[in-house]
Amino acid sequence: MKNPGAVESRRLDGLLEAALVREARLWKVPVFKNGCIQGADISSSQHQEMILWLGEMNRLFQFCPETFALGVCVLHRLLSTVKAQPKYLKCIAFTSLVLAAKINEEDEVIGSVQDLVVQSGCNFSTAEILRMERIILDKLHWDLYTATPVDFIHIFHALLVSGHPHLIPSIGLSSGVSLDSATEPSLEPGHQKRPAGLQAALWTRQVQHCMACHQLWQFKGSTLALAIITLELEALTPDWFSVFTDLLKKAQVDSAEFIHCKEMVDEYLHSLEFSLPANAVYIFDSAQIQDEERARSPTQRSRRRQGGREEGDSDEYYDGFRCLYNEEVTSGEQENDVEGSQQKNVSPCPPLHPAVN
Repeated sequence: MKNPGAVESRRLDGLLEAALVREARLWKVPVFKNGCIQGADISSSQHQEMILWLGEMNRLFQFCPETFALGVCVLHRLLSTVKAQPKYLKCIAFTSLVLAAKINEEDEVIGSVQDLVVQSGCNFSTAEILRMERIILDKLHWDLYTATPVDFIHIFHALLVSGHPHLIPSIGLSSGVSLDSATEPSLEPGHQKRPAGLQAALWTRQVQHCMACHQLWQFKGSTLALAIITLELEALTPDWFSVFTDLLKKAQVDSAEFIHCKEMVDEYLHSLEFSLPANAVYIFDSAQIQDEERARSPTQRSRRRQGGREEGDSDEYYDGFRCLYNEEVTSGEQENDVEGSQQKNVSPCPPLHPAVN
């Protein structure tokens, strides 16, 4: 009887090899010169803005991540083939996404082109989209289905689970930051273990963000996907290097190019993390405590003295925290009923004030 693990491994190796062949044959990206696409007046910022807009449209239409990635690849290939004018960029991008949806999505998900145009809020006509479809198909020789970075994320993830089962208990943990907290659950350090599929979802979101960075367009999808996964493996397992070298060998990626890509991806993802709004920081206000202590009556202050010394200002608030956790309070620390009733509305938390920049 054949080993199911070996059969699965061979099947995944075949999928990876086929994807690499398609990538080597069809991968093409526009070349930038002096801040613009060579031969066109489309700037890198305009192109990046258009990719971000495609991501918004992809979520609006409820397409899968593979559709967005394929749409970006089609857009890249066309802009590297023809000299497009900026006024046609949005129409080209929208049509690239529509063509990708026709390849990846079910008919009931896509709907009609007219419905998609109405949903997008664009002022394209159906005739313009159909005309642009014919132009793209003609220039790309009707050969649109290339391997995308998202495809390689899924293949590499399957290879990890199949070839390195010892990673399965820890692969659901994340050391990264949630890049789209508005639509996805946050995956933060220290959270409980999750199924392995959630880790692939995080890598997919990260690679989508990287596809919007024009500095990372120079790297093939297989290299970009492997860089993202390796950054995560470094934090997940001490045995990451042996796992990484296995994937690097199968992906046939040049090591120098991979190291360059990995460094740029790490820097870019960290820049996204630090661009998120910072948590509010509050400072312990000891001056207010001292003012409150001075305002107490002599009788109340005398009750705070124990063993010939006066307790520290913060001890009063530590008593409150102990009460929160139902810790026992000694009889000497208990207030009488009258004073206890007066203290009911006093918060056990110390006074705080916002930090001043």
